[in-house]
Amino acid sequence: MDKIWLKEYQPGVPAEIDWTQYRSLTHLLEESFRKYADRKAYACMDKTITFGEVDRMSQQMAAWLQSRGMKPGARVAIMMPNVLQYPVAMAAILRAGYTIVNVNPLYTARELQHQMVDSGAEAIVVLENFATTVEHVLPHTQIKHVIVAAMGDLLGALKGTVVNFVVRRVKKMVPTYSLPGAISFNKMLAEGARMTLKPVKLGHDDIAFLQYTGGTTGVSKGAVLLHRNVIANVLQNEAWLQPTMDTLPKDSQLQFVCALPLYHIYALTVCALMGMRLGGMNVLIPNPRDIPGFIKELKKYRINVFPAVNTLYNGLMNNPEFASVDFSGCKIANGGGMAVQQSVAERWLKLTGYPIIEGYGMSETSPVVTANRCDIKEFTGTIGLPYPSTEVRILDDAGNEVPLGSPGEIAVRGPQVMAGYWQRDDETAKSMTPDGFFKTGDVGIMDDRGYTRIVDRKKDMILVSGFNVYPNEVEGVVAMHPGVLEVACIGVPDQHSGEAVKLFVVKKDPALTEKALMDFCKEELTGYKRPKYIEFRDELPKTNVGKILRRQLRDEKKAA
Repeated sequence: MDKIWLKEYQPGVPAEIDWTQYRSLTHLLEESFRKYADRKAYACMDKTITFGEVDRMSQQMAAWLQSRGMKPGARVAIMMPNVLQYPVAMAAILRAGYTIVNVNPLYTARELQHQMVDSGAEAIVVLENFATTVEHVLPHTQIKHVIVAAMGDLLGALKGTVVNFVVRRVKKMVPTYSLPGAISFNKMLAEGARMTLKPVKLGHDDIAFLQYTGGTTGVSKGAVLLHRNVIANVLQNEAWLQPTMDTLPKDSQLQFVCALPLYHIYALTVCALMGMRLGGMNVLIPNPRDIPGFIKELKKYRINVFPAVNTLYNGLMNNPEFASVDFSGCKIANGGGMAVQQSVAERWLKLTGYPIIEGYGMSETSPVVTANRCDIKEFTGTIGLPYPSTEVRILDDAGNEVPLGSPGEIAVRGPQVMAGYWQRDDETAKSMTPDGFFKTGDVGIMDDRGYTRIVDRKKDMILVSGFNVYPNEVEGVVAMHPGVLEVACIGVPDQHSGEAVKLFVVKKDPALTEKALMDFCKEELTGYKRPKYIEFRDELPKTNVGKILRRQLRDEKKAA
C-alpha cells in the first residue's frame, strides 16, 4: 500500500526520520548532557537535578558497575517507581555498556523471579521499600550485585511526611544490610566517584532494553529493543511534536508530567528520553494513585506535555480540586496504553480547553506507532496516522492485506519495531510476517485517509450467535452513562448464543441500578451487543499503568 496517510500530516512533519545520526542512545544522551548542562532535567517532591548532575552521577554509577566485572551486554534491572535515582540509573547502565531490564516494583516474588531468571540479570537497582521482594528471589537468580536506593538519597532535607506520601501502597521497608552483597545508592556513587568510566563502543544493534510485556495477553515476554529502535522512536516523537514546539516562546523549556511509571515503555520514551533529547524538565510523580497529592504537584508547575492513560485522566477529573489546576500552558495531552473513551475525552476538553491526542503503540514498538495530529481541536476516536518512517497494514487471518474500511489485524513495519522476543524464537516467528511486519494482535480499520480505528484485541472479541462484539465499543457506550465511573466488558459462556456479554461496573452514582443500565444499553446498542449480565464492583483489576485487566476478569469467571 502507498503511504496514503502522508498527505494528512501536519505541515512541518517529515515523511521520514534519520535515526542513523546517533550511534547509540548513549551518544544521544551525552549530547544533551553537554548542551543543557545547567538546565533542570528532573523534579521530584520539590527537589530538582540538572542535566549536568545526571551526567556526573551516571558516570560515577557506570564506573562502579564496570568495576563489578560484568561483561558488555550484561543485564541490569531497575526496580523503582518515578524517583530521581531512576534516570541516573538508566543513563549509567547504558553508558557502562549494559542492557536495562525494567521491573515493576509492585511485582510479587513469583513475578520478579520469572523476569530475573528469564533475562539473566546480574545486578539490580531497587528502592528499599521493595527490597524484601528482591531478598526472597536472590537465591534463585543470577543476581550478584544489589544497589539499594532510599527515598531521601537525592532529595536533601525534606520532611518525613512529604516522603511518606509516595509509599502508602508499597511494601515493608527492609534494612539494606539484610541483602547479601547490597550497597546503598549513595555509597555506590561515592565509590564510583573515585573510579574512571571506561568508554564503551556501542552500536545500533546492541540491546538497550529488555522491555517485558505486561502479561495482559499471556506469559510475560521480553521485547528486545535495540539502541536504534529506541533512538528512532524518540526522533519520531520529536518530529511529530515539532510544529507544536515551534509555537512556544524561543528558548523556553518544555515541562513534562511524568506520572506514568518510567519502567513502562510509554513514559520511558515519551517522557524520560524525549524530554532529555529536547532539554525539557520531567516532573516525576512517584505515586499517581494518590490523586490529591498528584493534583498538589500539578499546581506547582506550568505543564506543557501531559501523557496519561484513560483511567488516570478520569481519576483526576473526578477530584473536585482538579478544576483549580492551571492548564493554560498545556500544548499536548497524549492518550495511550488503552482506548481513550469519548466521555472522558469530552470532559477533559471541557475542563482544560485541550483535546486528548490519542496514539497507539506497545512495548514491541518502542512504543509509538501512530498518533493523531497535534493540532486537532477535538477528540477523533481514532489512533491517528502512522508515524514518519512507519508502515501500517491491516491483514486478514491468512496474512493478506484487506481493503480499506475492512477490519483486520494491525501490522507494523518501521525502525522502532523490536528485534524479537528475548530467547523466544518461536514467539518471534509467530509475531512477524515474512516481509518484516510485526503483527500486533489488535483488530483495526483504516480509512481512505490513513486514519486507523482500533476495534479490539483479537483475544478480547466476543462471539455472540456468530456476530462479533468488540468490548471497546460496549465499554465506550456504557462509560457515557452519568452513573458509571469505570466499566469492563468480557464474554462469558452461554448455552444459547455461545457467548454472552458481561459487564463489570464501578458506580459513580450509588443509586445506579442494573435495570437502569440495561435500559440505557437497550437505547444505545443493538441486540447482540447488549449485556446479558451486569456485576457491580468497588474497583476493577488494573495494571500499574491503569489498564483494566479483562483477562483477569475472564480468569475469575473460569475459576468460579
